[in-house]
Amino acid sequence: MIAKTARSGSRSRRKAAEPRDAVLAAALAHVPFDGFTHSVLAHAAKEAGISGADLKRLFPDGPVSLVAAFSEWADAEMVRELGRRHLGSLKIRERITLAVETRLAVIKPYKEAARRAAAFLMLPPHATTGVKLLYHTVDTIWRAVGDASTDFNFYTKRAILAGVYSTTLMRWFSDTSAGERDTSEFLRHRIDNVMTFEKFKAKVRERLSALPSLAEILNPDRRAETPRGSKAKGV
Repeated sequence: MIAKTARSGSRSRRKAAEPRDAVLAAALAHVPFDGFTHSVLAHAAKEAGISGADLKRLFPDGPVSLVAAFSEWADAEMVRELGRRHLGSLKIRERITLAVETRLAVIKPYKEAARRAAAFLMLPPHATTGVKLLYHTVDTIWRAVGDASTDFNFYTKRAILAGVYSTTLMRWFSDTSAGERDTSEFLRHRIDNVMTFEKFKAKVRERLSALPSLAEILNPDRRAETPRGSKAKGV
């Protein structure tokens, strides 16, 4: 019964998304030439058979909503593709590399539209939307590769990946190498740099753990009473 309900819910969500996806699909054929504009959105709605009232409901913020729909669609497609891969046998850096490469592969047929979307989101009025969409993408990547952290690392991981993904995306836009190997090499270098930094942080934490605590510094006698190899409690 639960499985049947879940399947029904999934079908309902997919059906609800179909008109939005239909408009998006139609719009992506025109965006490379005309950009993300109200006229493109209206023309796409007409091609998809969507009324003006429904268009306003589906894309309440006009072109901004269209860009968001494009990004969210790409995130969902990336998750779907990753679901077909055996991520459990991969190291974390390999999972992240695969996820970023998969996200780029999903939007590759719409590379010019993606370039237009990035330029659109760089405009001051759309900067906040750009940050939200970038966060959604990197959060989706971390969840898709199995990250379950809830501590401070939850935010640092996403901040670091946001830098990796956004710079890789910019490199991809200008990549004309065979098989876009320059982008793949760039991505691997960026992830290697991050992993090197993480190892450095681990060493720093290890060394700091060997230093006396604040209580021991403020109370030398207490430090002398503390057994070697143990930690004094905080102040």
